[in-house]
Amino acid sequence: MTMNVLSLITLKRWSRAAVLTVPVLVAQAMVPALQPFSDDALFGVAYAQDEQPAKKEKKTKRTQAMNNKTYEKLQLAQEAVEAKDIPAAIEILDELKNNTRRPPNDAELANILNMYAFIYYSKEDYNNALQSYKQIITLPLAPEGTIVQARYSVAQLYFVMEKYREGIDALLEWFKVTENPTASAYVMLAQGYYQQKENDNALKNIEVAISMYKEKAKVPKEQWYGLQYFLYYEKKNIKKAVEILGEMLLHYPKKQYWMQLSGMYADLGDEMKQTSALEAAYLQGLLAKEKELVNMASLYLMSDVPYKAAKVLDKGIKAKVIEPTSKNLDLLGMSWRQAQEIKKAIPEMAKAAEKSDTGDLWARLCNVYLDNDQFKKAVEACDKGLKKGGVKRVDQAHLVKGMAHYELKQYKSARTEFLEAGKDERTKKIANQWSTFMAKELERQKSLESS
Repeated sequence: MTMNVLSLITLKRWSRAAVLTVPVLVAQAMVPALQPFSDDALFGVAYAQDEQPAKKEKKTKRTQAMNNKTYEKLQLAQEAVEAKDIPAAIEILDELKNNTRRPPNDAELANILNMYAFIYYSKEDYNNALQSYKQIITLPLAPEGTIVQARYSVAQLYFVMEKYREGIDALLEWFKVTENPTASAYVMLAQGYYQQKENDNALKNIEVAISMYKEKAKVPKEQWYGLQYFLYYEKKNIKKAVEILGEMLLHYPKKQYWMQLSGMYADLGDEMKQTSALEAAYLQGLLAKEKELVNMASLYLMSDVPYKAAKVLDKGIKAKVIEPTSKNLDLLGMSWRQAQEIKKAIPEMAKAAEKSDTGDLWARLCNVYLDNDQFKKAVEACDKGLKKGGVKRVDQAHLVKGMAHYELKQYKSARTEFLEAGKDERTKKIANQWSTFMAKELERQKSLESS
């Protein structure tokens, strides 16, 4: 199966589409570092409140408090940011940072730098945003939670800048100082490894993330499943990829996944499951294109359920989704015929023959008419096919035509057709048998008449 993986999993690059919130100040308390980037930004998914990275507090570490005046000014800066008055916010921050009379302590400077970083990020100045967070990390008396969060933001920024190796390294450092890291953090790490073509490491981490969600009875995000599936597919572990797709479809029953599952069963040679997977999509009304419906019908035929094939095609043609081409009409006629619905098969086969560039479909229709005891129509269909040309088995057409003539008691014409059919070695034996049978039958009838 040819696979376009991006049709399944959109491995989005890190972008500014991440959820961006202005940092909130808490009076006379440790102020959390700005969290402008969501590790789910990778997939364009909002960063859930309960998925925020845990901060590891070092109880023995001495930290500094924030001065009331500093806090009040930071509040003003925050209000300016919220009002999109960035110059006013920067002016306040510059004043605080460059105060020579009372230089900011580490806790205060951490919050100043945090807000600078937010502003830089909003302006897509990622280098300066990165440097601001790195400065926070170097402040020995800043609240540990703020430093931990800054480490996380550093990792995110590296991903934004597509510096995946640096992002991986920064994230691994963050893991060292974080208690109970979130599933989303493991997803970000998995994406980093994927971008570095370290698929084994990517797979290990995405599976950790998925397991963490399952343990909490939460449904893993669609894109997480997608990455896991893709990585197994890349490893040629088709059975595992199929297993993941099946689980994925329980929560995200989308057309492309059903179709991929069907294709993968085809790779495994399981025609029944291949058909069942595509049928699931069809029954949900997910197949709307001509190619999809014709493929569904073809699979039904392969699975020996021609009636379903005919119903799909008939419905599609009537709905004007499937074009009534010679090929499609022929498939419909063949489906009805295999379903023993001869009266429905014949009109469709006739329409297919009329639209065909060759006479081969007329020759096939000749057979159907013969089987249905419509001998005159059988002769007419064979004549049309032979006249049009392009009949694949001319010998068989003559043979069938001869049989139809025989049933019509047109023995001279029948003999002519049998002789013509006998010119082909493939049909010679049966043509001669029919000629012999007809001669004996005529002799028998003559004998009965004379007695």
